[in-house]
Amino acid sequence: MSEGVVTFLLVKLGDFLLDKGKLLAPVKDEAEYISDELEFMTAFLRLADAMEDSDPVLKLLVKKVRDVAYDTEDALDDFRLCLCHDDGHGLFSIFRRLTRSIKDARARRRIASKIQCIKSRVISISESHRRYCNKNNIKVHGSISSNNIIMPASQVDALLVEDGDLVGIERRKRQLIERLLGMEYGREVVSVVGMGGLGKSTLVKKVYDDPDVKKHFKFRAWVFVSQSFKTEDLLKGMIKQLFHVSRKLDAAKKQDRYGLDRMDCDKLSKLLNKFLQQRRYLIVLDDLWHINVWDALRHVFPNNTYGSRILLTTRNNGVAAACCMESPNNVYVLNPLSPEESWTLFCKKIFQKSSCPRHLKRVSESILARCEGLPLAIVAVSGVLATKDKSRIDEWEMVHRSIGAELECNLKSILSLSYNDLPYYLKSCFLYLSIFPEGSPIDRARLARLWIAEGFVKEKEGATLEEVAEDYLSELLKRSLVQVVETTSDGRVKTCRIHDLLRESIISKSRDQDFAAVVKDQGMAWPDKVRRVSVHNACHQMQLIDDSSRLRSLLMFWGLDMLQFRFCKFHFCAGGLRLLNVLDLQGAPLTEFPTEVISLLLLKYLSLRNTKVNSVPNSIGTLQHLETLDLKHSHVTELPVEILKLQKLRHLLVYRYHSEHDDQVYTKYGFKAPAKIGVLQSIQKLCFIEAEQGSGLMIQLGRLNQLRRLGIVKLRKEDGKALCSSIEKLRDLHALSITSTEEDEIIDLQYLSSPPPFLQRLYLTGRQEKLPKWIFSLHFLVKLVLKWTSLYDDPLLSLQNLPNLVHLEFVQAYDGEILRFRSGGFQRLRVLGLNRLNRLKSITVQNGAMPCLQSLAVQSCKLLEKVPYGIKHLTELKVLEFLDMPIDFIKRLRPDGEGEDYQKVQKIPEVYCTFQIKNGSWDVYSVENFREVKCYPIPNTPKRSAYNWKP
Repeated sequence: MSEGVVTFLLVKLGDFLLDKGKLLAPVKDEAEYISDELEFMTAFLRLADAMEDSDPVLKLLVKKVRDVAYDTEDALDDFRLCLCHDDGHGLFSIFRRLTRSIKDARARRRIASKIQCIKSRVISISESHRRYCNKNNIKVHGSISSNNIIMPASQVDALLVEDGDLVGIERRKRQLIERLLGMEYGREVVSVVGMGGLGKSTLVKKVYDDPDVKKHFKFRAWVFVSQSFKTEDLLKGMIKQLFHVSRKLDAAKKQDRYGLDRMDCDKLSKLLNKFLQQRRYLIVLDDLWHINVWDALRHVFPNNTYGSRILLTTRNNGVAAACCMESPNNVYVLNPLSPEESWTLFCKKIFQKSSCPRHLKRVSESILARCEGLPLAIVAVSGVLATKDKSRIDEWEMVHRSIGAELECNLKSILSLSYNDLPYYLKSCFLYLSIFPEGSPIDRARLARLWIAEGFVKEKEGATLEEVAEDYLSELLKRSLVQVVETTSDGRVKTCRIHDLLRESIISKSRDQDFAAVVKDQGMAWPDKVRRVSVHNACHQMQLIDDSSRLRSLLMFWGLDMLQFRFCKFHFCAGGLRLLNVLDLQGAPLTEFPTEVISLLLLKYLSLRNTKVNSVPNSIGTLQHLETLDLKHSHVTELPVEILKLQKLRHLLVYRYHSEHDDQVYTKYGFKAPAKIGVLQSIQKLCFIEAEQGSGLMIQLGRLNQLRRLGIVKLRKEDGKALCSSIEKLRDLHALSITSTEEDEIIDLQYLSSPPPFLQRLYLTGRQEKLPKWIFSLHFLVKLVLKWTSLYDDPLLSLQNLPNLVHLEFVQAYDGEILRFRSGGFQRLRVLGLNRLNRLKSITVQNGAMPCLQSLAVQSCKLLEKVPYGIKHLTELKVLEFLDMPIDFIKRLRPDGEGEDYQKVQKIPEVYCTFQIKNGSWDVYSVENFREVKCYPIPNTPKRSAYNWKP
């Protein structure tokens, strides 16, 4: 890690000397000397990262190098801060320039003095470094590790942590499913126990997602417990999942219709218990550490006669036995892999379909023996070996020597080895993952923006910083250090996580190296020299923040329970945070823009997402280093003209979604932008601009030639031509969303003759007289959503040949009576949604159409008479869902011999119907459980949706 700190500083120092070299003329030689000496040490530090834990002298030497690098960065940033000024105009500008020249002179004297002191320290460290190398006969000529090797694309799939990485998982899965489905009708508890890294959660997730399990347990919830659990959070997590399934709690993340945040544990427990009384349910409690968790929750789960199950994972045999005290045979012990299974997994990860070369077999067996059948260890060490030259046995021998002999030390050694083998630029990125809360999925886009703001992402010719950041995440995935949690329908990573064992390891390493620290307990000491602080549910700790002059990043995570913050006046004081680059207050209990933020002149990243902030001050223009301004789901509707001073701005997110009543078809609200928005030449993502200001604003958009994603709302027909002219100039645009002012407003996009060639995602909301022809030429398009278009001509014939389309949604998009999916069309489509096609009477699927379709949802198509004709041709279909459909349509799906369409869908793994019953509540039934329906759906039900119909 110290290598990464020094290398990062060298880049920063080089840029600084180029930019401000004239101002540092008296000490330029000293600054260059510091740079040269530190550069000389980087190769040594690369070795030291792997050795310092076992050598106290080396550890002290590395710490001195790291400290001097940090102090040099502080001196540079102090000087940069002094140079941040805006003299303005008018009579007082002369006085301001005079005052500034005096301050600049003082700043130059201060940094000159600091650099002289730093040079003296560097000389002393260099001498110690040389003595150490001579004494230990260390000769450093460069890296001995293939740190800079980028794995070929062919290794990508083999190195991801997926379910298939657990050899023998299907056998274990079958055994566990038999225990869940084959037991008594009373409530039963099943414990899966084993040491960390065996794959308990992976196995249970495989069971949880199994189609047979889904059919059997209509109501399911998964909660991650962890060591630092809060009972209220666990209860709320279960309620939101279970109620969402029953459609009783709509859009749980956006609405709190049941007042959950105001409930205490007792009320939450009663609510959940009452809900589960008459239902068959499956609850997964993942990663229980202490029996008191079960004691706090067991009374919540009613012991009904429906065959309900609680499935838990734990590392503690005592916890597993105590939870299954009434049924001792329900403890499922997950053992390490056998030698044969270990070898299979090892070869699969490194050699894919090939066998292990003969010259590597002995050393491979030795390495594997030290993994002792632990899948996490095998996957981690495989990620390291996959980067090594398979023709050089010495590189493999070195990995073998780096691994300890005892399993506990061995696992730590393997995890450390995986970290030490990373290139310096990935070490910082990987350690950064330690700031996120345990068990919380990490949003990919947010992570990329944070990495960029931190300065971790290097420029690369022909690629944006965002694309390079994506490559970094891909490398971490390839090395099996990061796991994918959720992907989008078009295959992009949406959220990710790290294994809890890895997280424990990097939290410790981050704090030891003053890289980052997590503060979450009242008794925890506020870190003194650390560069980044992540505060987890600890509002009371904010009072300690004033004296944190070294801090570069402050991130706050509020969790599910906001009740404690109602009595904690949120106070943010920026006095000691002059050098802050990143401030993330997402979800904070803020109602006004924190005025202290304006004094953070070096700020690059500011997030006030999910707050109640409703305006941005004119003084925002002073933050001229700002790259990300995230106001998504705030109450901001307009930005001041001073925003145009932020010439480094890359991501401007100002929008929110809103749904009326029980409707999940969301309305987007954007912001009023300054008229000359086109001056923001660095902007990459701009969402969502209100177009009501006219054609002049639409013309300005054509100047933003770096745009990758653009969102527009409230577009009028008369502004379509100007918008088309601008879109043609945005040649690198990847995602485009356009929404009209009203549902009946025509959006005229026919003037676009040459669309952005790499457009991948397109969302059009508004009436179309006909589908624009240019859509058919979008060869890279993977997702298309059409809403309110009300097309008279069947659009499928024109769209079916788009070669890469995987996701298609129609919402009030077609006014015809027949939809025909023709043979050979939509060859890559995986997701199809049809919503509110009010005149649609029949759907036909010809043999050979949509051969890859996995999910189909049909909603509120009131005239549709029967399931799609030819649905049997969709052999890959996994999920079929009908929502808010007519009574006669639903009756055709009954499995009791009366349903004429049941035979057509019974082989599809998951088939659901969602409807409103006579007591006014919503319910979801799988086809197999349809005989449980006590009453038929009522007519004229409110609109529902299987998806959140929004981009």
